[in-house]
Amino acid sequence: MAAICVFCASSTTLEQRWLDLAAETGRVLAERGHTLVSGGGRVGMMGTVTEGARAAGGHTLGIIPQCLVDLEVADEASGELVVTEDMASRKNVMIDRSDAFITLPGGLGTLDELFEVWTTATLDVHRKPLILLDPDGFYTGLVDWLGTLVDRKFVRPAAMELLLVARTVPEAVTLIEKTLATGPRPPSGAAQGTASPADH
Repeated sequence: MAAICVFCASSTTLEQRWLDLAAETGRVLAERGHTLVSGGGRVGMMGTVTEGARAAGGHTLGIIPQCLVDLEVADEASGELVVTEDMASRKNVMIDRSDAFITLPGGLGTLDELFEVWTTATLDVHRKPLILLDPDGFYTGLVDWLGTLVDRKFVRPAAMELLLVARTVPEAVTLIEKTLATGPRPPSGAAQGTASPADH
């Protein structure tokens, strides 16, 4: 089974439907035998996704920077909790310890994590599946705008092809399972010339 990292919001002021989505994500991952890798926080969707996984008997791995531990938001109930020096180190450990990534709805921090793993994938630093969970068109505007960057030659088509979009949690997990079952993907081709979703 795989270690699947979930990026999502840690805001405490979200509508209940987003918390429900996070709980469903954790539950489905656990029911399918996967380990949940999270940002190690116990608040917002981040806390809810881990609660959902543990409630279904899943193993959870939290990765959190010391600055957030100091704010007392660490998920001390994680099966394993890794404390990093800073936010940048946290993302590196997430990439190293995960086999695939699902991005749920979120804000600036979630987008930062998405673009970090996406950019490093285009550079062939890793060849791990990237799934964008887009319920109710949450990310549709962003994906459409990124598509215009391909048209304007800022982004290579191969880079866009690395990001797989799913509408439901089961669809997202199935995409990961099918992609992992086929083995490592070939070099993306995006690492030639202009290599990432953003212009370098």
